[in-house]
Amino acid sequence: MSRHPDILDRRTAALVVVDVQERIDAVMGRGDHRPRIRFLARTFRHLGLPVLVTEQYPRGLGATVPEIADACQAPSLEKMTFSCVEDERFLSALKAAGRRQVVVVGIEAHVCVAQTALDLLHAGYQVHVPHDAVSSRRAADRRHALQRLARAGAIVTSTESCAFELLHHCGDDDFRWVSRALKEIPVEGSH
Repeated sequence: MSRHPDILDRRTAALVVVDVQERIDAVMGRGDHRPRIRFLARTFRHLGLPVLVTEQYPRGLGATVPEIADACQAPSLEKMTFSCVEDERFLSALKAAGRRQVVVVGIEAHVCVAQTALDLLHAGYQVHVPHDAVSSRRAADRRHALQRLARAGAIVTSTESCAFELLHHCGDDDFRWVSRALKEIPVEGSH
């Protein structure tokens, strides 16, 4: 039996971590996006899937937050454009990964995340945006960005949904690893 095409698949999925940098992350509301981004980065790495990391003008906004950089273990692609897709190095790296499903996480939801997701959709990628792994300084901006992305065709989902879609089943070592890693994420406080 074939699976629904909107379900993430290990053979076709990649993670893009957008601009979770020290100076801008410090002003993001509650900060509950960080453990979820960290979990997804670790999960993608554990499963051997591509992880791409971007930094918007790092001289002004700082480097990727250390806990996220450590989880990703991928070189950051510096950019000056809000949309990652407009940066040739990012686009080349994504094309080289050969993936058609892209999970987009990071900050800010209504600026770089939204523009990246919209441009990926326009370029023919299937885009998944976990609502609990993106943030904006204002909750209303985040909420409206997620609504806009859903209307445009992005799959607004959750961190756990992404992980379990990639697993497909329970009972193996990957499932046990993900189940243990999930316990590190605070249950309360998701906005």
